Amino acid sequence: MLQSWRIFLLVIFFSGLHGDAFSQADTSDFTIKLMEVLVTASRNKTQSLFIPYSYVTLNKRDIENFQYRTAPDALSGSSGIFIQKTNHGGGSPFIRGLTGNQILILTDGVRMNNSIFRYGPNQYFNTIDVYSISHIEAVKGTGSVQFGSDALGGVIQVFTKEPVFSAKKKLHTEVQLKAVTQKMEWTSHAEMLYQTKKTAFLIGATIREFGDLYGGDTTGKQSPSGYKEHAINGKFKFLLNSRSIITLAYQYLEQRDVPLYHKVHLENFNYYFFEPQKRQLSYARLENTGKRKLLTKTTFTVSAQKNNETRSYFKNNNNYRFIEKDQILTYGVTIDILSQLKKNWLANSGIEFYHDLVRSSRDQISIATNTHLLQRGLYPDLAMNGNFSVYTLHHFQLNPFRIEAGLRYNKFNLLISDTGKIGSNPSEIQINPSSMVANLAALFQISSTQSLFSSFSSGYRLPNIDDMGTLGLVDFRYEVPSYKIKPEKSFNTEVGYRLQTRKELVSISFYYMHLSDLITRTQMVGEKIEGYNVYKKENSQESYLKGLDFSFTNYFYKSFKFSGNISYCFGQNLTKNEPLRRIPPLNGRFLVSYQYKKIQLHSEYVFAFHQNRLAQGDKEDNRIPVGGTPGWQIFNLSGSFRYQKASIFPGIQNIFNKDYRTHGSGINGMGRNFYLTIKLNF
Repeated sequence: MLQSWRIFLLVIFFSGLHGDAFSQADTSDFTIKLMEVLVTASRNKTQSLFIPYSYVTLNKRDIENFQYRTAPDALSGSSGIFIQKTNHGGGSPFIRGLTGNQILILTDGVRMNNSIFRYGPNQYFNTIDVYSISHIEAVKGTGSVQFGSDALGGVIQVFTKEPVFSAKKKLHTEVQLKAVTQKMEWTSHAEMLYQTKKTAFLIGATIREFGDLYGGDTTGKQSPSGYKEHAINGKFKFLLNSRSIITLAYQYLEQRDVPLYHKVHLENFNYYFFEPQKRQLSYARLENTGKRKLLTKTTFTVSAQKNNETRSYFKNNNNYRFIEKDQILTYGVTIDILSQLKKNWLANSGIEFYHDLVRSSRDQISIATNTHLLQRGLYPDLAMNGNFSVYTLHHFQLNPFRIEAGLRYNKFNLLISDTGKIGSNPSEIQINPSSMVANLAALFQISSTQSLFSSFSSGYRLPNIDDMGTLGLVDFRYEVPSYKIKPEKSFNTEVGYRLQTRKELVSISFYYMHLSDLITRTQMVGEKIEGYNVYKKENSQESYLKGLDFSFTNYFYKSFKFSGNISYCFGQNLTKNEPLRRIPPLNGRFLVSYQYKKIQLHSEYVFAFHQNRLAQGDKEDNRIPVGGTPGWQIFNLSGSFRYQKASIFPGIQNIFNKDYRTHGSGINGMGRNFYLTIKLNF
C-alpha cells in the first residue's frame, strides 16, 4: 500500500514540475472506424467487416465515458456477454452460457487462466485494474485453436495502455479523482507517459476504497460488501532498430478485506473475507519484423505471473476459525510467427508453454485456546502442471471469399502429491491429458459494406488442479478430489451477417454449440462433511447451447448516436433432461448519445428478463430466489465535459432506484447513486 502511494505522489509531483508537457489529442467525436482492426479472433490484424466470427470490442473512450467501476463492469451490457457477481469484489463474464474456467482470459496475450482457475463463476477478471486498460476484445464461440485450452465459450483479451514513441521528447501526466454517493467509492488514479524517439514508458497507480454496496428501494445497505484495492502498472518500450521492439511490462493489483456477502447473509457465517487477493504479472516481449516472408513478424514473449488468494472465515457456533492460503506461480514462454506464404495466404504458427506451481494450506485455529493446526489446503500442496501446445492458423483471401482454417495440439502434464483426504498418507499422481482441435471459418463479402460469415470450431478444456484436487468448502457445498476426469469438448456452429457503412453498424449471428464430457459436480448421496453435502467432479454431462446475438449502431443528425443489443441463450442438459445450469435470461442494452463540441450526454437502458428455467443445481443454489431470478430494468444517465486540460464525468445510475440482481449473483446491484470524476492533464 505504501509503495502505491509513493508512486501516486511521484506522478503528481512530476505533473506539477512539467507544465509544458503535451496534451493528448481529443478523440471524442462520434466516428465509425471503417478500418477498425481486431486481433483476438484470428491472431492477425483484420478489418472488422472481414472477421468470420462474432466479436465485441470496447475502446478506451467507452471505458472512460461511462466510468465503469471494474473490468467486468466494462463488459456488462455488451452483446452476448452477461456479468454475474458472487460478491461486490467479483464479476464473472458469461459468454454463450459458459463462465469461469470455460472462458479464456488473456492480458496482453498472456494467459490469465491457470491450474486453479475455478469451475463456475469466479472473481479473477476483477484483478485487472480498469484504469490500466486500453481496449478489450472478446470473441464468442471460438478460440481453442487460436489460444488453447479453456476457450469453450470464447476468449476475452484485455490490452493495457501502450506508450508510443515520439520524434520529440515529451512528458504527459494525468490525475483522476472519483467519488460515489453514500461513500460507495473513492478512487484516485495517476499516470505518467514519457516519450522519445527510441524509448517510451507509461507508469500508473490506482488507490480505491469501496464502501458497502447500497441496493435499490427495498434492499438498502448490503453489509459487509465494501473493500479496498490498489494497483500499480508499468510498461516500457525500446526501439532497438527499425525492425525490432522490446516491451517490458509489470502489473500488480491487491484487494483487501473483500467479503462474501451471501455467506454472512444466508449461511450463518460471522465473517468470510478474501484478505488479500493479489495478482502480479511481469513479461518481456520481443517483436521483430523480418525481411523474409516466412518470418514476416515474430513475437517472442516470456512471462511470470503470481496469484495469491487468502480466505479467512468463521461460522457462528463453530469451535474453529480458518485461514486458507493458495498461491500459484506461472512461468510462460510463447513464440508466434506470422508468415506471408503467398500473396493471398497468411499463416500464424507457434509454440506455447506454461508451467504452474501450486502452494496451498489450511490453518485451523481453536476459538477456545487459539491453537493452530495446519491442514491440507483446498488444493494439493506443491502440485505442478505443464501446459504445452503447438498450433498453425491459416488465412486465405480468395475474393469475394475469406477463409480461415487451423489446428492445435495441446498436452498437459499434471504432477500431484495428494493425501486425498485430511490425515491420510500422500500418493503420487501423474496425469497427461491431451487434445487436438480444429476450426474452419468462411466469410463471403456481399459488397463493400456487407458480409456473410459461418464458422465451425471444436473446443476443449483440459482438466486442471481445481477440477481434480479440490478438497474443502466451495460455495454452498463440500468438494472432494477426483482424478479420473477427461477433457471437456465443444463443437460450435455459427452463421451471421454484418453491415458496416459510414453511419450504421449491424451484426446478427445464430449459433449452436454441442458440449460433451462436461465436468460437473456430482453429489455423493448420503455423505456430509461439516454439515455440507459432499460433491466430486465427473465427466457426467452432455448438453447443447443455442441462441442469437444482435447489435446495431446508428449515427443520425451528426450529433446523435443510437445503439443497442439483444442476446438470447437456451441451454439444455441432455444427460439429465433439464435446463443447463446458470443460463442467463434474455438481456440487452439500448443507448442514446448526444454530442455538442466537447460535451457528451448518454441515456442508457439496461434490462434482463425473468429466468425461471432452472437446473436442479440452480434450485439448490441459495443465491437464486425460489422460482428463479426476477426480471429487471434500470435507467442510467451520464455525461462528459472536456475543456482544455480538464475533463468532468458526472453520472446517475439506476435513476428509479430499482432493486435487481443479475442471475446467479450473490448480491444485488447498485441502487440509485450519483458519481463524479474529475480528470486533469498536464
